[in-house]
Amino acid sequence: MNKTLEHIKNIYFIGIGGIGMSALARYFKFLGKNVAGYDKTATQITLDLSDLGIHIHFNDEVKAIPEQFLNKEETLVVYTPAIPRDHEEFNHFKDNGFSVKKRAEILGMITKNVYTLAVAGTHGKTTTTAILGHLLKEAGVKVTAFLGGISENYNSNLILEGNEVVVVEADEFDRSFLQLYPDIVAITSMDADHLDIYEKANALEESFVEFSSRAKDHLLICNGLPISGITFGVNDDSDYCAQNIRIDNGTYIFDLKTPHKLIRDLHLNLPGTHNLLNAITAFAIAMLYGTPTTSLAKALFSFKGVQRRFSYQIKTKNLVYVDDYAHHPTEINALHQAVREMHPGKKVLAIFQPHLYSRTRDFAEDFATSLSQFDQLLLLDIYPARELPIEGITSEWLLEKIEANDKKLVIKENLIEEIIKSNPEVVVTIGAGDIGEEVKSIKEALVV
Repeated sequence: MNKTLEHIKNIYFIGIGGIGMSALARYFKFLGKNVAGYDKTATQITLDLSDLGIHIHFNDEVKAIPEQFLNKEETLVVYTPAIPRDHEEFNHFKDNGFSVKKRAEILGMITKNVYTLAVAGTHGKTTTTAILGHLLKEAGVKVTAFLGGISENYNSNLILEGNEVVVVEADEFDRSFLQLYPDIVAITSMDADHLDIYEKANALEESFVEFSSRAKDHLLICNGLPISGITFGVNDDSDYCAQNIRIDNGTYIFDLKTPHKLIRDLHLNLPGTHNLLNAITAFAIAMLYGTPTTSLAKALFSFKGVQRRFSYQIKTKNLVYVDDYAHHPTEINALHQAVREMHPGKKVLAIFQPHLYSRTRDFAEDFATSLSQFDQLLLLDIYPARELPIEGITSEWLLEKIEANDKKLVIKENLIEEIIKSNPEVVVTIGAGDIGEEVKSIKEALVV
């Protein structure tokens, strides 16, 4: 454990229900720290944390903070950059001289003294990190992996086997990844995103270049990105390349060409070319770390995926329901490709909840193009997350740009009724907001 964290007894999280924050909360609870926190709303994640004995409340008020966490000598406060600046608890801690740090700074402290494998990219990093953590754990490596999603294999966003190596999702939001100390870095993609933070696409690119220079041992780059390193790709001239790709009953079977050998007949039970790329990336990192290939091949076959990443809820002959976290046009295109590849000839109903006013504004034309590919579309209101509304940027405005013939704006209360009315063959819920909280109800309504 990092020396600067050893004397801390209490760790308080502002925004504890966030996917990255909750992984840290689990980690510190496991290490025997007193952990508590605030979040805006109760979710399955906060429920799971409460089951671990972590005190969580949902009203932003100082009097709700457990007394022991008000001792500034023994308490570290961790916050997410998504919280508003007028947050009462945050300002109390800041104004009273507490040690207050962003989540990324804490990950930086953890990674400083441990061999670290970091996966960055505007898309693909969560699944790649989850595959990598699983590969290493199954191969017997003493790994701690902080995941940006809930792994289906472990029903958790934390894999905790030991401290020989740390696997971490390197987040470009708010330039967080520049706090990390990685030994091996992989960059999966660098599409424009988070323009509310970066303003210009080339500023985002520059931060990825800066992050890539932090790799002490190896730098892996998706083939075609404007940074030099060890390349990975699909059916191209990459150093690590998937070849001879077949699909058998929803499973990819492929050969992996590496700089030193050809590994035949690897199996991946995730759909979509983007997931094939994620698997190759994780496999390459694990090999460069020094993990034997035979155990990696077996582990890859047993990887079940990440919740809300092409997550099958129903898979029968007459009805398929998939839930996915896609919230950027590139991700929606990848999702569409995977759906069509796995369920050819079926009519697909997409339900999309846009995430952030700024992202909807910045990528409106691309969203319109990607969403027009589906046979039917139900569009929900924009999920604001950390933002205030932007005048003129609404779901009605986005809907007008979408060229699909069968498209409709719906409110959440009428969503299930509209889904059933459309009599779908394939249903896909898409988005990074609170649409994930509706999945269980939709599934139950469709199963009836």
